[in-house]
Amino acid sequence: MRLQIEQHFDVRYQYRVCFTRDAFAADNLLLRDLISEEGARRARVLMVVDEGVTRGNPQLVAAMEAYATAHADALQLVRSPWVVRGGEVIKNDPLEVNALYEYSRTLGLCRHSYVVALGGGAMLDAIGYAAATAHRGIRLIRMPSTVLGQNDAGVGVKNAINWHGRKNFLGTFVPPHAVVNDFALLASVPVADRRAGLAEAVKVALIRDRSFFDYMQTHHRELARLDTAVLEEVIVRCASLHLAHIRNGGDPFERGSQRPLDFGHWSAHRLEEISQGRLRHGEAVAIGIALDALYSFRCGMLSQSEWHAIYAILTDIGFTLNDAGFDRLDVAKALNDFREHLGGALCITLLRGIGDGIEVDTIDVPLMSRCIEELREIDASRATAERRILA
Repeated sequence: MRLQIEQHFDVRYQYRVCFTRDAFAADNLLLRDLISEEGARRARVLMVVDEGVTRGNPQLVAAMEAYATAHADALQLVRSPWVVRGGEVIKNDPLEVNALYEYSRTLGLCRHSYVVALGGGAMLDAIGYAAATAHRGIRLIRMPSTVLGQNDAGVGVKNAINWHGRKNFLGTFVPPHAVVNDFALLASVPVADRRAGLAEAVKVALIRDRSFFDYMQTHHRELARLDTAVLEEVIVRCASLHLAHIRNGGDPFERGSQRPLDFGHWSAHRLEEISQGRLRHGEAVAIGIALDALYSFRCGMLSQSEWHAIYAILTDIGFTLNDAGFDRLDVAKALNDFREHLGGALCITLLRGIGDGIEVDTIDVPLMSRCIEELREIDASRATAERRILA
């Protein structure tokens, strides 16, 4: 005997990605309205902030408390804003994840409560993972504090922590309740971190939007000096392209093997692991983009002028594309680890033109290894020439 019931239902997800300035000014009602928009009773709120942000903005915790006081009719802080570690350490060590579980138990947080997480991409990943798994989901409002968070990591549906040295091995696909991109937060971010976030903008332009790449090419000098107006325009356009892919790509929870938004990431993930945090994610992605673009050129899919344009925009922005981690990069193993991460057949995004990504299921490992050596030689020569000019 065989009995089979086919179960099928659809679930609609909706969340807002908002852009503002000075979100914790008392007269800025955005955060208040996001929390009270359902007209429910006053919500219990846990505010979590990245310690790296508080170092650059020592008045931030006081501003968050003052905001809650000014809008006490809509939100109730369950404790003073909780300052946590930022960077990969919060994803490697489950201290904060376990602490949030404990807070959810002792402070009365439930599925109708809110966690407001303000920080960099790694911190948002870890706190998002904890919020998604406590009570099977506490509502999360992300407030990315970095360029990378505002244009990429903070606007999507993924949360993760690392496990036994494997990046993002434990994670969830849970959309946030909302995302608040506060441009004022970027002023306190170190220059290197702001620049690193631009790699994701180059990435999404290369696989999705030639006109966006042309805009960055036209404004490469402004991007190199992190001009505020151009930087904010790039953040909005990059976030919009990421959201469009999640919305229209047909696979928002990545059940298939295609990951176009992971262009350049197979080597970037491994270089990050090798560097043990020395390389920022965006710096590793910039190297990965350059490598896969060079491979696309050597495979005959990308023209020489297009490869030169890609290399130029990355170096003009200020990225170094040669790293000591290449000495320890096992191409075949890194590709296999990436395949395991995808959960199926190998699927790598390459380029057949600027703005035109293509998926392939095989990589010529010897050719890729030669491309690594070529990229290192090209970038070393560029660096030497620049030093001579400066001398």
